[in-house]
Amino acid sequence: MKVSYPISALRGDIFGGLTAGIIALPLALAFGVASGGGAAAGLYGAIALGLFAAIFGGTRTQVSGPTGPMTVVTASAIAAFTGDFQAVILVILLSGFLQVLFGLFRLGGFVKFIPYPVISGFMNGIGVIILLLQIQPLLGSASACSPLAAAMGLPQALANLNPYALGLAVATMAIVFLTPARISRVVPSPLIALIVMSVAAYATDMPVATIGAIPSGLPQIHLPGMPAEQWSRIVTLALALAVLGTIDTLLTSIVADSLTKEHHDSNRELIGQGIGNMMASLVGGLPGAGATMRTVVNIKAGGTTRLSGVVHALFLLAVLLGLGPLTSSIPLAVLAGILVKVGVDILDYRLLRLVRKAPRQDLLVMFAVFGITVFVDLIVAVGVGVALACLMLTYRIARQTSIKVTGMDPADNERDMEKTAIAASDMQVRVITISGAFFFGTSSLMQDKVDRLLGTRVVVVNCTGAPFMDISAVFALSEMLEKLRDAGVRAVLAATDEQRGTLEACNVAGMLGPDGIHSSLESALDAAMSIVNCKREREAASATGAVCGTASA
Repeated sequence: MKVSYPISALRGDIFGGLTAGIIALPLALAFGVASGGGAAAGLYGAIALGLFAAIFGGTRTQVSGPTGPMTVVTASAIAAFTGDFQAVILVILLSGFLQVLFGLFRLGGFVKFIPYPVISGFMNGIGVIILLLQIQPLLGSASACSPLAAAMGLPQALANLNPYALGLAVATMAIVFLTPARISRVVPSPLIALIVMSVAAYATDMPVATIGAIPSGLPQIHLPGMPAEQWSRIVTLALALAVLGTIDTLLTSIVADSLTKEHHDSNRELIGQGIGNMMASLVGGLPGAGATMRTVVNIKAGGTTRLSGVVHALFLLAVLLGLGPLTSSIPLAVLAGILVKVGVDILDYRLLRLVRKAPRQDLLVMFAVFGITVFVDLIVAVGVGVALACLMLTYRIARQTSIKVTGMDPADNERDMEKTAIAASDMQVRVITISGAFFFGTSSLMQDKVDRLLGTRVVVVNCTGAPFMDISAVFALSEMLEKLRDAGVRAVLAATDEQRGTLEACNVAGMLGPDGIHSSLESALDAAMSIVNCKREREAASATGAVCGTASA
């Protein structure tokens, strides 16, 4: 099958890739420095991940490379394995391998089940972490290893303030924040700030720290070691990187879909990202994910196919092979100013604007994830956030479920059919109506009703209004039926076909007898009245020895 490639698409892909590459250059260098791996690590990672993710990924216009969230976790790994670069490489390699497994096992679709407050709290936390980690470089000191250390080290950084570094950082932030959009569309503001402020610092010979020498030429291949004593920590950090990279990438893929009106392949995208991160580890590069800003710029500049991502990576490779000596003079304060813009842009203003109006439960989840992200651990924050969101959802669903006993109060507003049966039975039939989800969060409500049912003859449990029933609800129902049976009370159920299958599988149907489950409330009420009438006939005929339902001898 012959595939055509129009020249117009080629021009768009080349221009889009070059534009994305220009934006990626200062960010890759800044993320490399911020991670502790060095500027070269950021550039190596951007090239390897950008190239292989573009070729093997499932989002045609996505541009991948080091991102703020991935940089934060990588910095944690570098700090955890100080001086042990082989262990850091193994963390990155294993995280890429896990992403490939996520894609092969088709887990890409599950990202849509992560609640928005969790994502919002996580992104806000990442933004604050990036901002906090720039405090020392902005003031001319060495970067802190954690947000808490950055905040605690502020007094010392102020005491050792380098006014030249602060001036460069402020001027850099002024450029990246205040450059008009019409200019940024042609030349990205981070690149303008990088060139202008680096030239100014070099021309005036400012006494500020710089990136330092960047190796020229192709990177060396690094094979990871296998430190068995650190294996649990390596797996934990690798899992954090893999999960974070998955979330970060697929959210960017969704953004790309909204712009291109296409539909990405989540599982293929994870495989491509995993391969890219594995290759990045082998060349000593920083891991990354789909980069939202670079992807959007690529699309807006005309990129429509995978070639745009390849062009982005090749441009960075050209910089590595020929422009390394120039990038070595870039001041760290300039990169810090650029990263402040990145941190501010990551913050989720969409939810922050609704703080006064959003549901309190969602805000609780968001702020919990935010606090844990900043002060504890990123992967723990996501896990706690999802668990907390599930608890909140369970609470909300449980509040909407009611289990009502009809016939206990004559003033109750029962349905006519229930009222007729109850009245005809002389209050010997009671109806329990379950409205809403019947699951572990509401099953305890069933146990509270048992004592109120003692003294009647037949209880009809109407489950047809429950959209689903889990195993906890089935066991609660089974325990109630046992208590009623011990008290001499018969039970009849009205259940859907799906509920009948669950009840029969759990042997609840056997407790009710052959005619104990009915497909409608009307049928169940008829069966209950038959039981009551049968008992009345037996009691009336007991003196003559007649048996209900049979002819007299």
